[in-house]
Amino acid sequence: MVDRRYQAEDEKMKKRTLAGNVAIGFVVVTFVLISVAFATPSWLVSDYRITGARLDRFGLWTHCFRSLPDPVDVNQRRFFVGCRWIYDPFTTGYDQIRGFLVPAFLVATQFFFTLSFIAALLSAILTLLYFLCCGPDMKQYITLIRLNAWILLVGGISGAIAIIVFAARANKSNWMPGHDNNFFGWSFALGCIGVITALIAATLFFVDGHVQQKKKKQFKESQMRFEMEH
Repeated sequence: MVDRRYQAEDEKMKKRTLAGNVAIGFVVVTFVLISVAFATPSWLVSDYRITGARLDRFGLWTHCFRSLPDPVDVNQRRFFVGCRWIYDPFTTGYDQIRGFLVPAFLVATQFFFTLSFIAALLSAILTLLYFLCCGPDMKQYITLIRLNAWILLVGGISGAIAIIVFAARANKSNWMPGHDNNFFGWSFALGCIGVITALIAATLFFVDGHVQQKKKKQFKESQMRFEMEH
């Protein structure tokens, strides 16, 4: 009877929690959403129905223009058309308007969302270890869970700061032309959802760590009782 009870406790100890299993799914979703948002140029887009719009779409690293006049050319003789990497060294005059294309708020957005992307990448790696290589009976299992939770929390907060800064400043009248016809695109929406799922995943891993700590304590107490009874 005692052996069966001990075996039951041992089996319970070796099982992952529901919170941990659900967190794995949220980490996958977080990594995909934040990676796509990080790389795609549709954070700010122009209404496609407006034929005279100068902006096409705008991302953290790539800008697409239909016909953007050079803001430093008072004679309006040069226009930028098509998609270009924000640090394009080959287009004449593009480096001269970089201050206009990358104002301080966009630098802040890039910085904090890059932190969020790095956190999502690190979390994906740790989650693979959690799912494939580690089990609740391993010594550093709880440390791995809590580390993953903190990384996701930092990534979620950093991403939230980036989203808030961009939302507050990107569509103001003193920056991109045609702001009345511009709106936040699907890349921005994916970034918002990715930040939310990162915070949910962090919460689930914190819960998982707490439950695993409690199970470990109960298992030690059960083990001590088993040793005393024998």
